[in-house]
Amino acid sequence: MHPIHEYQNQLTRRQLFGSTATGLGTAALAGLLAQDGLAAEARKPVGALPGLPHFAPKAKRVIYLFQNGAPTHVDLFDYKPEIVKQHGKPVPASFLGDKRFSTMTGNATGKLMLQPVEPFKQRGKSGAWVSEFLPHTAKIADELCFVKSMHTEQVNHAPAITFMLSGGELPGRPSLGAWMSYGLGSMNENLPAYAVMTSISKGTSCGQIFYDFYWGSGFLPSKYQGVKFRNSADPVLYLQNPKGVSAEVRRGVLDDLAKLNDIKLKEAGDPEIATRMSQYEMAFKMQTSVPELTDFSKEPKKVLDSYGPLVKEPGSFAYNCLMARRLAERGVRCVQLMHAGWDQHNSLTTELYNQTRDTDQPSAALVMDLKRLGLLDDTLVIWGGEFGRTPFIQGSLDDRKKWGRDHHPYAFTVWMAGGGIKPGISYGETDELAMNVAKDGVHVHDLQATILHLLGIEHDKLTFKFQGRNFRLTDVHGKVVKGILG
Repeated sequence: MHPIHEYQNQLTRRQLFGSTATGLGTAALAGLLAQDGLAAEARKPVGALPGLPHFAPKAKRVIYLFQNGAPTHVDLFDYKPEIVKQHGKPVPASFLGDKRFSTMTGNATGKLMLQPVEPFKQRGKSGAWVSEFLPHTAKIADELCFVKSMHTEQVNHAPAITFMLSGGELPGRPSLGAWMSYGLGSMNENLPAYAVMTSISKGTSCGQIFYDFYWGSGFLPSKYQGVKFRNSADPVLYLQNPKGVSAEVRRGVLDDLAKLNDIKLKEAGDPEIATRMSQYEMAFKMQTSVPELTDFSKEPKKVLDSYGPLVKEPGSFAYNCLMARRLAERGVRCVQLMHAGWDQHNSLTTELYNQTRDTDQPSAALVMDLKRLGLLDDTLVIWGGEFGRTPFIQGSLDDRKKWGRDHHPYAFTVWMAGGGIKPGISYGETDELAMNVAKDGVHVHDLQATILHLLGIEHDKLTFKFQGRNFRLTDVHGKVVKGILG
């Protein structure tokens, strides 16, 4: 038996879980284990927990188009004629109650209502309301499910993003992608089970920090951590052999290293030694898989054009969307794109145009490209941020160039497509000022439970024991939103 396989068989559960507090630095390639190539769909996932999935899944993979900074639901998706009527008037006290807003708003009493910056229209056969800000999303409205009754508990960005992606507002819990790869295993041995890419619109002044714990493995073994690709044409460093070193020589070096590491592993029993060995093996495989992944030369011009003018610019949202489709096509379990710049406290009339320009067309193109390839049926696409924006103004109504909206956790919108989601519907409602959820509220834990359900997982049964407690993505909450299931 090859040493790598022997080590995997001999490694005990206790050894594997015993040192997961370390290794984040060495985990850059550890999430690239036990994957497969273009034939991934024909093969059984590697490393899945016994008994998973719990039932037949609708989705095999997830692409999460996460919009850092919180898109404004009142300007993009949640049309309320009453807001237009109330423009310039103080927000009614009855809508505020004892709500907590960020320190930038403080007490919201007396704040003036602000109408949508651009007009809305009803789109497609479904009649979904979508703003003029999003002409490409508007064209695919009948493919989408708009969840308009999302609500959360956090009022600031980092804890709200962490809560949305990991189920807890404090760093240290596994992210959605980590739970997916831990529970369902991998469909590819040459690419990540869980891949992450980040982007930000050029010239933006309201970007957000991308913390590593947004795609971390938390208390799960470090190999389940998301692998972040760099924003360049060379997304993974050090894949090229030095001059004079052939693939055969490299193979021999790795075999010899495996023998030496086997000796050390038996002496120390440190699972990070096995992780390091796997990293070496994955780097060897990625010398072929990554260059092929990033080579767009065989993509039809029509497809490239559909993603917009920035599709060939590494690090752009358009480039990352096409990469997400290619990763999904190759069997990657979870792809998480994070695009910053939505935090428009005083830049609705400037930066909101930039954000929608850079994200609207690629997002719509991704959905339709997946559909073209027959992948949308079992790929769940999610678009949204950590909360919404206030229906009242931040700043002076007389200074249009500085119009803004503050954080709003009490109601916001996300959209979903494919992967078992019912298309062409709007689920849930807010009140007449888009301030509060009025019907069919969907909490963050409900969304997480629904995502896992679509993957064939009962959310209360995917657990990991840590510090004496069985943890799960949905904490002790969450219910599946059956009304959006196809």
